[in-house]
Amino acid sequence: MPQQQKYGLIGKSLKHSFSKDFFSHYFQENKLDASYENLEFETVEALQQFCVSTIFQYHGLNVTIPYKESIIPFLNELSPEAQEIKAVNVIKVENNKLIGYNSDAYGFHQSIKPFLTNKHERAMILGTGGASKAVEYVLKQIGIDCIFISRTPQQDNQFSYFQVNNHMLNACKLIINCTPIGMFPQVDDCIDLPFDYLTAEHLVVDLIYNPSKTLFLKKSQQAGAQILNGETMLKQQALKGMEIFGL
Repeated sequence: MPQQQKYGLIGKSLKHSFSKDFFSHYFQENKLDASYENLEFETVEALQQFCVSTIFQYHGLNVTIPYKESIIPFLNELSPEAQEIKAVNVIKVENNKLIGYNSDAYGFHQSIKPFLTNKHERAMILGTGGASKAVEYVLKQIGIDCIFISRTPQQDNQFSYFQVNNHMLNACKLIINCTPIGMFPQVDDCIDLPFDYLTAEHLVVDLIYNPSKTLFLKKSQQAGAQILNGETMLKQQALKGMEIFGL
């Protein structure tokens, strides 16, 4: 009798995640003998131990913050996209090998392309983690220039939050939040931006999907900007992940 296939989500705090419900429902709907579980790790060391001892019990795994970059040294191979982005959110376990993929880029591209106009020549990306790298990868392919806003800017195209002014917001009509600030349960947290300089020409994207409208998006909308949350990206990257798993 074939063994039940096991899948899961690797992260640190997963109470906010929709993945378990989404995959479990998919398995049930399609009559697949498979299970999905949340796998929380407090440290990279604990994650490394899991990758050495237990991960081969699973057929595939998703990866979320804060481990999309730090898991890479524990993998055997990377897809071309994951290699270029330097972040992994899907792991396929195949022939005793761990192969890392990035479906965030696909999900983000699918979610944003109906909303892009010729006004969106430059983008301001908030955060410099794994999700921001997938966003930059997509925008560069489209031909959109990017700058990054970071608490600890380290490169020429990175700036601190207090440096954001009306000139930068006028130049960057596309703004994407790739940080977890404002995510459930910290729904009263908000990135500090000069929202008054946003206009109807701005598209403000928050990759967070819980809550569906963060305080960041509410303030952007009040200033007149068009807003988009992370729900479509989430679903599209999950479907792409299933394709990678061969489901």
